[in-house]
Amino acid sequence: MHEILQPEGWAKPIGYANGIAASGRTIFVGGQIGWNAQCQFETDDFVGQVRQTLENVVAVLKAGGAEPHHITTMTWYFTDKKEYTENLRGLGQAYRDVIGRHFPAMAAMQVVALVEDRAKIEIQATAVIPA
Repeated sequence: MHEILQPEGWAKPIGYANGIAASGRTIFVGGQIGWNAQCQFETDDFVGQVRQTLENVVAVLKAGGAEPHHITTMTWYFTDKKEYTENLRGLGQAYRDVIGRHFPAMAAMQVVALVEDRAKIEIQATAVIPA
């Protein structure tokens, strides 16, 4: 079972949690990017790559017996902050379509580049399956 950690008096975050407490089997998902299972990019569209990246995260979770609601933390790395902020509506829709209305502890940051030149986003996640 997960417990959302919300310090008293803090404004409630939108789209993420300040913290999560969990116990059980831990699944660590390495950085996933927006290519398909054959390591091929199907789009250079930012939201399209985010959707594929989230689907890749879910596929790794499934391989470990976990589901999206088991995610306790995610770190998003993107190459263009402006592209990220200009696409928040599309990102939110892609997130809800793939992950649902589960909002773990998150961090997001712009990076100079990702290892794969066409990649615009990389997401790393940790999930905990309750005992």
